[in-house]
Amino acid sequence: MSAYPPGCAFVDGTFCAIADAKISVLDWGFLRSDATYDVVHVWQGRFFRLDAHLDRFLASAEKIHLTVPHARDEIAAILAELVDRAGFDEAYVEMIITRGVSPTFSRDPRDAINRFIAFAIPFGWILRPEERQEGLAVAVSEIARIPPDSVDPTVKNYHWLDLVMGMYDAYGQGARTCVLSDGAGNVTEGPGFNIFVVKDGKVATPERGVLQGITRQAAMLLLGEMDVSVAERAVMLEELHGADEVFATSTAGGVMPVTRISAGTVADGKPGPVTRALIERYWDAHTRGDGWSIAVADIPRVGAALPKPGDA
Repeated sequence: MSAYPPGCAFVDGTFCAIADAKISVLDWGFLRSDATYDVVHVWQGRFFRLDAHLDRFLASAEKIHLTVPHARDEIAAILAELVDRAGFDEAYVEMIITRGVSPTFSRDPRDAINRFIAFAIPFGWILRPEERQEGLAVAVSEIARIPPDSVDPTVKNYHWLDLVMGMYDAYGQGARTCVLSDGAGNVTEGPGFNIFVVKDGKVATPERGVLQGITRQAAMLLLGEMDVSVAERAVMLEELHGADEVFATSTAGGVMPVTRISAGTVADGKPGPVTRALIERYWDAHTRGDGWSIAVADIPRVGAALPKPGDA
């Protein structure tokens, strides 16, 4: 069995197989988690919310003083070419910009040459469609999320050690994944997903200490179309246990019912009506235009950005 999934990568201006995609051990992205990234998915041959992902990726790079060596349309072309070369109809497509390597191994981040990397692999799930009725079992970890005053969570980052340790907490409680608090009794997020609570037909999601997920944003827009009230505000841990419904949102699975919190169930332990309706509307949105989705084949290939066919 291969140690790598199938797929295609773009590293140092060249397309290659996933197994051949490598970075230096001196890259600050590896040594110090000094990088930002974004993940867009392809479903049935269409990128979902690509413009929103590109907006966030470029804004994140700017916030942490990284320079992406490709223009926006070049990045889109590279991502589309990766999907074409991988031959996937459903894919998980990641773009990364690392601080890179300083030729003199200087400790000054301004001396490093920033590096752009991208890859496409098969679509991955936090919760598979056949598991939605059962829902996610989530444990609230005692580990607090990294405070937003220390690391800006709106910049998608690899500072995951708090989340990974929280996952081990969850496994010890028989849960599948975790949610972290801010240390003051408020919900933040889980490993790669945002949390929503539903009470008396109204929806709320944490506003501080979280990544402003693209799927989170999509869910709020779709809830608005459903005439469901949605608020970004502080959400207390007690609200998870007293909610009528809880759901999570992520690129890796879309809208996912949460049916168990630590030792207790959410309401009757089944996906609720708001969550079920939102799931249906979310997947229907994958066929919509107007910024919701775009066919991979419709993305112009910018010649200057792409090595010639056969380079991979």
